[in-house]
Amino acid sequence: MSNIINTILGSLDDKRDYKNNETRAKTLPNEYRIAYKEIKHYIFQTSGITDMKPLVVLVDMFEEAAAHNRQVLEITGSDVAAFADELVRGETSYHQKQRQKLNTSLSKKLGDASK
Repeated sequence: MSNIINTILGSLDDKRDYKNNETRAKTLPNEYRIAYKEIKHYIFQTSGITDMKPLVVLVDMFEEAAAHNRQVLEITGSDVAAFADELVRGETSYHQKQRQKLNTSLSKKLGDASK
């Protein structure tokens, strides 16, 4: 039954982790909250990531930087988009998962058809 729920709704643990990370982000100083929101939006619009690890890493970095009174752009650099791209480099994207799913499915079906 839990496999059906995970298939339909997604992992409840992942949802809980995402919510906890968003709560952490909301406690950041204003400058960091704004930057987190904008970077998260950019990542969601451009990368298609399927894992929230980069967002957790981002909050971790921002919490540490805020604790040391550093400015956001000291962390990200002036090219914030490049920073965000680097943050998600190597992460599996939805697009990659769908490509793999198609290749595996077709391979299985063609393998079955050739017998």
